[in-house]
Amino acid sequence: MKEIKAIIRPNKLPQIRNALMALEGFPGMTISQAEGCTAPSRHGAITSIKDELTDFTKKVRLEIVCPDDIADRIVTCITDIAQTGHLGDGIVWVTEVQRAVFVHKTTPGRAPEPRRP
Repeated sequence: MKEIKAIIRPNKLPQIRNALMALEGFPGMTISQAEGCTAPSRHGAITSIKDELTDFTKKVRLEIVCPDDIADRIVTCITDIAQTGHLGDGIVWVTEVQRAVFVHKTTPGRAPEPRRP
């Protein structure tokens, strides 16, 4: 299994959400609000934290845990729609998941069974 995390522009969320929901086998996602900034400019020194914080912009964070066989399609779907060609389009990263447990399917007092892809 893979975990896909993406930071995107908020205005891209509706289109990305609709495209992901249309993918066969899409397992669902968690969406949260985020703020982000790019690396500071090398041209001018930041003199206070106030100057640095003005660069933060509103973003949306997507988190998806999925079977290996759909991960590439999910990443392609997100990047194709999110890309505008401008700085701040976002980032997508993928990590390996060792175990995922559906909380509603566990039995109290017993170790939960691992989810099988």
